[in-house]
Amino acid sequence: MLIDTHVHLNADQFAEDSAEVIERARAAGVEKMVVVGFDTKTIKLAMELVEEYEFLYAAVGWHPVDAVDFDEEKLAWLEELAAHPKVVAIGETGLDYHWEKSPHEVQKEAFRKQIALAKKVNLPVIIHDREAHEDIVQVLEEENAAEIGGIMHCFQGDEKIAQKCLDMNFYISFGGPVTFKNAKLPKEVAKIIPADRLLVETDAPYLAPHPYRGKRNEPAYVKLVAEQLAELRGITYEELADTTTANAVRLFQL
Repeated sequence: MLIDTHVHLNADQFAEDSAEVIERARAAGVEKMVVVGFDTKTIKLAMELVEEYEFLYAAVGWHPVDAVDFDEEKLAWLEELAAHPKVVAIGETGLDYHWEKSPHEVQKEAFRKQIALAKKVNLPVIIHDREAHEDIVQVLEEENAAEIGGIMHCFQGDEKIAQKCLDMNFYISFGGPVTFKNAKLPKEVAKIIPADRLLVETDAPYLAPHPYRGKRNEPAYVKLVAEQLAELRGITYEELADTTTANAVRLFQL
């Protein structure tokens, strides 16, 4: 069995067939999924989904790209939602230097507030890091995020960044990009992550693994990520599945 630790079943791409997508995931051995909400619309949809399906859980946070839209009212709303028994993490939050919608300092402020919230409500934090490795580590260190830990979602950093995150009590999660033929760095890093800190995810509908690259991703495809990680680490698929599932259960207290 597998747990997809990061999926956007609340995305517009699944509006027409989410039930079938969920069914395919279950048939592929995906036992549980964490649906990530990152703005008003996707958070509301995530909460609706976890009410409907017993094996779905939610993470609630505010995406760094939209940090300009984050305010105290939304922070209070996230805190209120965090009390729900099926909300298992705060996020995704972090820094995204690829898109220019929100200035870096505005992103950092929203990021710091969500780390503080995660500590207050005692939930792990899910980190979005795009082209901002050093600043992510700096904020996590300054805010003492090691207190609650969490997930480096769809990790793209090098071994040095990975070690700094591991030292701060974070798990390292891999998605579709680790299966890409040209993904030399993620493949190397995936080999050295301690077994008890490794997670799998899809980030569906984004970042579909090989051979579906460029198409809509689905949570069923997390199996392809797990198979690639097992091969890279020289272990059986079953062992990789058992390990990553146990890690997700421990982190999210499922």
